[in-house]
Amino acid sequence: MNRVERSGVNLREFLRTPSLSCSIYHLPAGSKDMTSAYEEDELYLVLEGHAQLRVGDSEHQVEPGTLIYVRAACDHAFFDIQQDLTVLAFFGALIARP
Repeated sequence: MNRVERSGVNLREFLRTPSLSCSIYHLPAGSKDMTSAYEEDELYLVLEGHAQLRVGDSEHQVEPGTLIYVRAACDHAFFDIQQDLTVLAFFGALIARP
């Protein structure tokens, strides 16, 4: 298994299937998140660190154990990263519905 690089902002995908992808996302303290709205639903599980996450018009304090859902096409970004942040990011695939 590859380790996530911790010397800067880093996103490393470790699983991709037709219906799901998973990545480890690392943001050093004080860095800027370059996240934007995605076409897939997302689920973030914070493994380590402390920061804020803006989802649409709301802001959430995140810390280890925080689990947050972000719906597809919703603007969001981590900010005020107080301690190095490592997050598991799960992306659900768009499925055509009848």
